[in-house]
Amino acid sequence: MKTFSTNGWFLYALITVAAWGAVGLLQKLGTNRISARSVLVWLFVGFSVCVPFLSFAQLPELSPYLLFLGILSGFLNALGSWFLFLSLESGAKASVAVPLTGLFPLITIVLGVSILRERPSALEWIGVACALLGGILLSRETDSSAKLL
Repeated sequence: MKTFSTNGWFLYALITVAAWGAVGLLQKLGTNRISARSVLVWLFVGFSVCVPFLSFAQLPELSPYLLFLGILSGFLNALGSWFLFLSLESGAKASVAVPLTGLFPLITIVLGVSILRERPSALEWIGVACALLGGILLSRETDSSAKLL
């Protein structure tokens, strides 16, 4: 039987889940009061608060390729955040829009398989199918569910 070994990453992942779980609520509260653009600006202010903590880390010298990857990653992260904020500002329920946009790792899986030649196990593919089904079920709203609010 294969044992479950995390090599320490699991705690970091749980902290990420807790932080991002709270962020979804905060983003909805923000877009209820100010524009999606304003929320995006304040998101960048929040990111900048982390910079002093990073100054203690030993940062390696980066090649132009790695700088490009970092900048592209930041741009796509900001673009995704902005469209999530627009969704929330347009009236999406946080309990639907945030988990639905949280299916982004499915794109990562497809890219990992096609570009990095990663091979998920059969059990992991079942997890992908469950995530897709969950996204479909989560995004379906009936008239009765809308009336409850």
